[in-house]
Amino acid sequence: MLPNEKARIIEFLARLTTGLASAVGDHCEIVLHDFSDPGHSIVAIANGHITGRSVGDTLDVLGLQLLKKPPDGDLLNYRTSSKDGKTLRSSSIFLRDEQGEIFGSLCINVDISGALAGQDFLRSVIKFEATEVEERFEHSVDEVLDRLMHTAIASSGKTAAELNREEKIAVVEQLESKGAFLIRYSVDRVAEMLGMSKYTIYNYLDKIKERNAVPLAATATSRSDEEHQKAQGHEHQSS
Repeated sequence: MLPNEKARIIEFLARLTTGLASAVGDHCEIVLHDFSDPGHSIVAIANGHITGRSVGDTLDVLGLQLLKKPPDGDLLNYRTSSKDGKTLRSSSIFLRDEQGEIFGSLCINVDISGALAGQDFLRSVIKFEATEVEERFEHSVDEVLDRLMHTAIASSGKTAAELNREEKIAVVEQLESKGAFLIRYSVDRVAEMLGMSKYTIYNYLDKIKERNAVPLAATATSRSDEEHQKAQGHEHQSS
């Protein structure tokens, strides 16, 4: 699929986003994501008051995980919640090219908070087909990174300053598996949080790649050949 074909699809769906929201009412948020820039993936949104997001906001944690490990099909009728406590019934329809690679998604988030109050007679409307998915709707890529980093460090039961070398590698591996390094400048942020150089982070990622014996996913963090060479000389400078 040529870039201009993807652009035409995105342009059409941006118009469809407004049309669908107008048809179904202000209780339904329609969001269009362009995955070419995960940090600013929202290119169109209608009824953004439901989650408080707007055009230019980031792909959330669930979106990063799906980008890291794409599903075989779409995700339909699962339960999420907004930051201010609204209960949502959500669906994500993925945009794929001829090779099946995902380049975007059209997401529908229906605020069913009112329906839940009368669920005795609306039971058929609010039936969920999937287990609840943990998802928050962050406004910025910094919020996504902070959440991923704090979760990864908290899972160790220690503070960042207390982590030893192997525990830091485990934190980096968890962040890599969650898609954190798809975010531009994430290596710098993670290095700062763990109190080490970015070259050490690169070396940890290399060790994780060797240990898992699978290629690392392409990240949004650009790594030059020069930095890679420097990384070899910095491996033992911090742990």
